[in-house]
Amino acid sequence: MKVLAVDTSTVIATCAVLDEENLLGEFSLNQNFGHSENLVPMVKTLLENLNLKVSDIDLYAVATGPGSFTGLRIGIATVKAFAHVYNKPIVGISTLEGLAFNVRTNGIIVPMIDARRNRVYTGIYNWENGYLNNIKEPTVVEIDELLEHLDGNYNNIMVNGNGIYIHRDKIKDKLGDKVEFAPYIQNSCRAASIGELALIKKEEANLNNYFTLIPEYLRESQAQSDYRKKERDNI
Repeated sequence: MKVLAVDTSTVIATCAVLDEENLLGEFSLNQNFGHSENLVPMVKTLLENLNLKVSDIDLYAVATGPGSFTGLRIGIATVKAFAHVYNKPIVGISTLEGLAFNVRTNGIIVPMIDARRNRVYTGIYNWENGYLNNIKEPTVVEIDELLEHLDGNYNNIMVNGNGIYIHRDKIKDKLGDKVEFAPYIQNSCRAASIGELALIKKEEANLNNYFTLIPEYLRESQAQSDYRKKERDNI
């Protein structure tokens, strides 16, 4: 089964093709949200180098967020269009789960994506019997509140994601020897992880299709927030 996976939830646009356990190719660019111009050419280049066509793909996978509102819309719309045109199944994977999947550790894994205003998108995961478990659902939370929770409940903590670059000192000051920071290569969203998770969860393709799959924003966009504030001010 060939899988085309895409993740555009952060500044990194990444796509990958897998064939069961084999990663055939992966393409990533950090272009500060130039996803609308870069994503389709990236997919085209990757497939051409593998001598494949979009119609050769058996399963589509896409990161559904949380993350950049615009980035998510671009990635999800692109993959849904492919799935629609070729009538193939599609699986949505949490960006946070994809980040956690990058890391192997005996403790818990806490991916963090910057949500601005001293907040992060996060969840808590662990590995058990070869499977990644979600033990705290994805959410958006103040970094101080998250660190209080981690400090009071866990001792072996691995953190990854772009949120650690902003909050690294605060994390270390609060958690001390309880925390480790993932290597840089494990802090970036990878389409290969999204694709492998999609293979594990391919039965969930029956739960989603190109009509029903939607982003997991976890909060309002700034435009929505400003609009609601303007409405309240006019009352």
